[in-house]
Amino acid sequence: MTMATILIVDDEFSIRKTLGLLLKSDGHATVEVGSLSEAKAALDRHLVDLVITDMRIGNDNGLDLLAHIKDTGHAAESIMLTAYGSIESAVQATRLGAYDYLTKPVSPDELRLRVNKVLEKKSLREEVTRLRGALTGRDQLAHIIAHSPRMKEIVQIIERIRDRDLPVLITGETGTGKEVVAQAIYLLSSRNRRPFVAINCCTLPDELLDSELFGHIKGAFTGATSNRKGLFQQAHGGALFLDEIGDVSPRLQAKLLRALQEGEVRPVGGETSVRVDVRVIVATNQDLDQMVAQGTFRQDLLFRLNVIPIHIPPLRERREDILPLVEHFLEQERVRLVRPDLDLTPAARQRLLEYSWPGNVRELKNVIERSFALHAGPVLDAPDVALSLHTSGAKAAPEREKTLAEVEAEHIRRVLESCGNQVTAARVLGISRSTLRRKLEEMAALLSHPGSSL
Repeated sequence: MTMATILIVDDEFSIRKTLGLLLKSDGHATVEVGSLSEAKAALDRHLVDLVITDMRIGNDNGLDLLAHIKDTGHAAESIMLTAYGSIESAVQATRLGAYDYLTKPVSPDELRLRVNKVLEKKSLREEVTRLRGALTGRDQLAHIIAHSPRMKEIVQIIERIRDRDLPVLITGETGTGKEVVAQAIYLLSSRNRRPFVAINCCTLPDELLDSELFGHIKGAFTGATSNRKGLFQQAHGGALFLDEIGDVSPRLQAKLLRALQEGEVRPVGGETSVRVDVRVIVATNQDLDQMVAQGTFRQDLLFRLNVIPIHIPPLRERREDILPLVEHFLEQERVRLVRPDLDLTPAARQRLLEYSWPGNVRELKNVIERSFALHAGPVLDAPDVALSLHTSGAKAAPEREKTLAEVEAEHIRRVLESCGNQVTAARVLGISRSTLRRKLEEMAALLSHPGSSL
């Protein structure tokens, strides 16, 4: 028999206690509440497998609880109990997702039988979902091109930790594929039947990131017109991927540490904490040890996050993966454009192999897509490989020495293209975002002058 967490909702104390003792004697964990509001709060705090609710809960209707379970996407099954049985109410309960409908008084043996049946059904469905997720995880692993020794080792680590419910810290330069690795870890794990929630921590200001991660209550700040669950609650039972963890402020680092240590979060403006069950996977392109030494990142938080470290080397340090990645992205283009004749000459492949790839795998993918978009024919030769927005062999300008401004402009364009946003690009370039904006304005001004080669 499957052991489960069962929420019992009945406004009569003696009934919910009797049901609780009966189910506990079978080894189940129970949460017992006497109102609709308490039931909704319990669903937020606990990973509930089954809800047994009375049709009438004081002045509230148990059907409203079933509707709440359905609307919020909770995975809990439900059994409705009532002393006022009718065909109409049974049909309503079934439409709202109730597995069973029983009329009071219910015998202990009958209740045990129904509970066992619904839990067996739920367990079977979750196992099917888990196996499907594992197959998807295998597909995800197949997308991790691993011909180099280091990438083969990373794939082995992902497979080894599939059943280890521990935090993972993924490090590597921008564009190396950190989120692809995070998704593979999640999909191969037993949590794959629950949500995978991802956020880039460098894209939001501190106050908004606080609300996104931990949620907020109505009236907590201007614009908070209703209660909102944060990403920790949304990922309850599953995995939360925090990209660019090094950009989180010291204040939010303290809140993250508490969430990891205590397994609970407190929404912005809230007075009580909410229990969460989440596997945290984080990623960064920064040196967190150096940040700890500089006092900008908490050492205790790093200890909590760095349980399973995975470092993805840059593409220039694993050149065995370049041509297999080229073939992978080439096949994607053939499928996307319905052009099985697309190909590259040996000279084009050699040019891609010899390039330094500052934007890593993301840049390689962009180059393949852009080159076929700019080239009329189905086969790319070396001059047709568009390594930047302005390099296409058919229109190549005569070779000449470039000015310092041109070299800088080309480098900024390339980094912006590979990063996708100014915040990350500024970090890669080692300058502030305001400095990057100023340089872009200078580049735009130079372009507006006749004869400018920028």
